[in-house]
Amino acid sequence: MARLAKIFGVLVGLIVVVVGAGFVLPSAVHVERDIVINAQPAEIFALIDDFHNWENWSPWANIDPDATMTIEGSGVGQIMHWSSEDPKVGNGSQEIIAMDAPNTLTTHLDFGDMGVADATFALTSEDDGTHVVWSLDSDSREQVPLLQQPISTYFGFFMDSMMGGDYETGLQNIKSLAES
Repeated sequence: MARLAKIFGVLVGLIVVVVGAGFVLPSAVHVERDIVINAQPAEIFALIDDFHNWENWSPWANIDPDATMTIEGSGVGQIMHWSSEDPKVGNGSQEIIAMDAPNTLTTHLDFGDMGVADATFALTSEDDGTHVVWSLDSDSREQVPLLQQPISTYFGFFMDSMMGGDYETGLQNIKSLAES
């Protein structure tokens, strides 16, 4: 019986350490992918500066054909809301918060209880085209309920591998559109 109590105590101790670490481990999340596109920055920027164009290249646009999407406004302040029962798409909103045509576009994403993030497209002219960098930055505990923060912190460590492929697909889709 004493051995069972000791094993139980060790397990409880491990759980406390793992959960506690989730509150103090780094919460910064950064995902980044890039590509060189054989087109001028202005041509590429025209594909990303209006949410109405995103369905043409977004890696998430075709996952759930039943998803609902609304777009309000234009330019800085334009907002896209989406709702889907597919967990790969989920629910949320995205707002254009900064735009320096044709060099940068920054959006703020709000995934409700799943947190918030900022995504940036940076376009730089190069001899062989335009270097496009698409990045996402987030604090995995920001706007996440207290009891979900440890899980969110650990989840943040996997964001690059979870979203990186989607970013690569999106950039490849933009490349195909811009070069056609």
